[in-house]
Amino acid sequence: MSLTPRPRPRLSFWQIWNMSFGFLGIQFGFALQNANVSRIFETLGASVDAIPILWIAAPVTGLVVQPIIGYFSDRTWTRLGRRRPYFLYGAIAASAALIIMPNSPVLWVAAGMLWILDASINVSMEPFRAFVGDMLPSEQRTKGFAMQSFFIGTGAVVASALPWMMTNWFGIANTAPEGMVPPSVKWSFYVGAGVFFLAVLWTVYKSREYKPEELEAFEAYENEQMDADADEVKREIPIEAGEGQKKVTFGYTFTALGLGLTALVYFGNYDFDLYIVTVGLAVLGMISLIAGILQRSGKTEQGLVVVAHDFLTMPKTMIQLAVVQFFSWFALFSLWIYTTAAVTSHIYGTSDTTSALYNEGADWVGILFAVYNGFAAVIAFALAPMAKRTSRKIVHAIALICGGLSYIAIYFMSTPNMLVISMIGIGFAWASILAMPYAILAGSLPAKKMGLYMGIFNFFIVIPQIIAASMLGFVTRNWFNGEAIYSLMLGGVAMLIAAASMYFVDDVDEKSEGVLPG
Repeated sequence: MSLTPRPRPRLSFWQIWNMSFGFLGIQFGFALQNANVSRIFETLGASVDAIPILWIAAPVTGLVVQPIIGYFSDRTWTRLGRRRPYFLYGAIAASAALIIMPNSPVLWVAAGMLWILDASINVSMEPFRAFVGDMLPSEQRTKGFAMQSFFIGTGAVVASALPWMMTNWFGIANTAPEGMVPPSVKWSFYVGAGVFFLAVLWTVYKSREYKPEELEAFEAYENEQMDADADEVKREIPIEAGEGQKKVTFGYTFTALGLGLTALVYFGNYDFDLYIVTVGLAVLGMISLIAGILQRSGKTEQGLVVVAHDFLTMPKTMIQLAVVQFFSWFALFSLWIYTTAAVTSHIYGTSDTTSALYNEGADWVGILFAVYNGFAAVIAFALAPMAKRTSRKIVHAIALICGGLSYIAIYFMSTPNMLVISMIGIGFAWASILAMPYAILAGSLPAKKMGLYMGIFNFFIVIPQIIAASMLGFVTRNWFNGEAIYSLMLGGVAMLIAAASMYFVDDVDEKSEGVLPG
């Protein structure tokens, strides 16, 4: 039974802290993955131009997992609540994957573990985004996402630097025989597994969730405060299952075609062609499995058809932000997969993974990732005051410009220490990417579909990464003569395009409130 319409309560600093703390653990997993997986792949025999396609697991799992988890978390209610079961179960699976990943004996095992690790992290992460929309009133959402950015930055600082710390503080070796992952990397992953689980457990234990009827009361109150948008009414009109099924079927066909073309492009060029074909079959199998589960439950019209329908009828603001996200995350993907190769070859002058010089450079990449994440954690709390003085759009555009120029500047750096300057600019962009688009988006979404739309919004994070995974290896090999540094510069150009795209974004909250939320 619905309660009387009323506003969402404002939460205290410590309540927002506790509900965001789990992101510390999630980012431990992501940071270890981002800073070390390319190193693991190279150690196990992958060539520089092969690395992008091996990374395709990360965006594809996000594309499949996040909207499905968002859909189900919108409709879940257990003793743990609505979102918290997904936090916990994802953390358990991800922690196990972190322990297994650095012990992979061969390349295909490491590639397969990346699928499992990234899927598990996504199960935990997606509901965290919707959690902010559930729990916080509009005027506190910027703070909520900024708090998440703080924990993301803090977790990534420590996790990224862990291999360096293991060697320089605890004397654990950072070199190993050919084809073996160094002990310093292994122990970093073990520590990360423990932190991931415990941080998420803290949020599960320390936070409560509003019951479904309370959320309905909050949404009813919010609807009373503003005139319903015509697009909003359209989005609530049911569609025929047959029509939706046709659109979903078209999506299957498109996915199969894209994966088939990817396999054809790479077939014959790399030594792991069978892996690429297997990836394509695995993705199609995953999608088919999810579809089958929904169809067997008798809720097809409430499952994939709803996802397809809402994808095709996204709010205007969401469409505008999708363009920004596309170019932003294309740039970020190039950073994660190519920084190790670019720094070790361009700055340290080696690509021999067994050499002390290469591993010194790879460890320094961890420190650089710690720097940009650390600066992101510091600047995160300044985002809301900056947005109040200007606007969320302006702050995000400035951050993206700083990030894009910092990418390009790496080419002109001559010593490892100079790279810290670029990482500060990238850290500013990273903090904003993790907060501002979501703060702007949350104000344009209906509360009862917050999880689903946040999952769909993730399409525009993972699709550019899939495209980057499919093309960057070819571009690096054929256009850049195998020089990873130029692929990083290409990422900088993409981030500048994202900054320009912010001009066209319509921030609904700013217009409806007349003031900027802080």
